Amino acid sequence: MHVPVLTIDGPSGAGKGTVSRAVAKLLGWNYLDSGSIYRSLAVAVLKSSVELTDVTAICRVAEAMSLEFDCGDELIVKLDGADITSQLGTETTGNTASVIAVYPEVRSVLLQKQKDFQRLPGLVADGRDMGSVVFQDAKIKVYLTASAEERALRRYKQLIEKGIDANLLQITREIEERDRRDQQRAAAPLTVPEGAHYIDSSSLTIQQVIDQVVNLVD
Repeated sequence: MHVPVLTIDGPSGAGKGTVSRAVAKLLGWNYLDSGSIYRSLAVAVLKSSVELTDVTAICRVAEAMSLEFDCGDELIVKLDGADITSQLGTETTGNTASVIAVYPEVRSVLLQKQKDFQRLPGLVADGRDMGSVVFQDAKIKVYLTASAEERALRRYKQLIEKGIDANLLQITREIEERDRRDQQRAAAPLTVPEGAHYIDSSSLTIQQVIDQVVNLVD
């Protein structure tokens, strides 16, 4: 049975999550936030005090963890029954997820967990390698990006609005470093998937991006 898949790839902070959830809601399709899967594993690894260089131990944690996604107006992620949503957006979690994502063994364990989200009536898959690796046969692929400076500014504003102290220059450097690490990793590097529609959101509103993506499906 054919299940349509729309993949939205791109670097951190490009707006993939907001756009993907909105598009999935408009289409009535299922939603996969692959970044949350890796970030959830990062939370599990940090809680278990596993060394980030111990690939075998990280794989054991990945195999054992149980994840639930509640995709209402806001994404709720549960790890082994506990709501960990608030922990997913921290810089520590993000940096840890980026580090462990370079290991092919870890990616292999989590690959099937991601494929299992492909269910009728369709799937919107958001991540860094959805169109290039996980769902290579997807009929509609999008690569959503923005300049590092614009992505850092968005992140900075989010933290300030939450009352969290932030340094714009530091955030910019961390984003640039994460981009380099994701692009240079041996396993499933961040890249523009073959046949993907390239969208630069630096000067676009979220609604403008959403409209472009929905039009591709239509």
